[in-house]
Amino acid sequence: MKYKDYYQIMGVARGATQDEIKRAYRKLARKYHPDVSKEPDAEMRFKELGEAYEVLKDPEKRSAYDQLGANWRAGEEFRPPPDWDAGFEFSGGFGPEGSSFSDFFESLFGAQFDRAGRTGFGAAAGNDHHAKIMIDLEDALNGATRVVTLHAPQLAENGRVVTRARRLSVRIPRGIKPGQKIRLANQGAPGPMGGIQGDLYLEVEFNPHPLYRVEGRDLYLELPVTPWEAALGGSVSAPTPAGVIELKIPRGSRPGRKLRLKGRGLPGTPPGDMFVVLQIALPEADSPEAQNAYRDLARHFKFNPREALGV
Repeated sequence: MKYKDYYQIMGVARGATQDEIKRAYRKLARKYHPDVSKEPDAEMRFKELGEAYEVLKDPEKRSAYDQLGANWRAGEEFRPPPDWDAGFEFSGGFGPEGSSFSDFFESLFGAQFDRAGRTGFGAAAGNDHHAKIMIDLEDALNGATRVVTLHAPQLAENGRVVTRARRLSVRIPRGIKPGQKIRLANQGAPGPMGGIQGDLYLEVEFNPHPLYRVEGRDLYLELPVTPWEAALGGSVSAPTPAGVIELKIPRGSRPGRKLRLKGRGLPGTPPGDMFVVLQIALPEADSPEAQNAYRDLARHFKFNPREALGV
């Protein structure tokens, strides 16, 4: 996927005001409109221009796009950093229904279509807002109250985009899963003419954990074992969120074997499970004695792991 420099497409500086962006769009839209332009690439340029304007005209999307940094160049291979948009507060809604945008746009903002706010019940209600927040696995295992900082872009009097930070105390429910939402009533947009305020929906994602991987309510742990522990079986110590346990390794275990610990995942009804995935760790042949031990092993076993490949 190629990076798109929306400022370059619009022909404006990164610090341009919203009025400057609007004027640039109107000028270029007249130049490249397929109905009037004689440029050979008019249709493609007009489509790119519309996508760039969709992002830069909106302080929320523009601020989120800007935080990717100015080090990327148009046409470079690009992948969004994980959870790049965490902490940005959006009010939802992108373009007319059925709009066709590039893969680059979809990779950044596509999920926002699914999070788009509503306009409450009747015209007097404010729009709902939404944001993604990152929590630790332990917060979901035990429940917690955390202070989160959200960044809400807005226009300053000089027409430039500024970011307003607000801090909120959020109760993390015990057992919440990645992708679930926490609703904060009356924390969205104010209603017009004193109407009721919209709500704020916080979509939860987990910070990377040094030990565990989360899938739904299940936890996964990669556990290294020695070749003799896998071959002969035995008990080894293994960490779990509730503490270290003694885990029985079945005789003849192979790399990738999963051992299920029922009910030791995220709390819920029913609770998730924990899966221990065995990985065979080989000792290094870093001494003459260790090298001789490997030579003895080779002499005792007529073992060819590539036999199934015909070699």
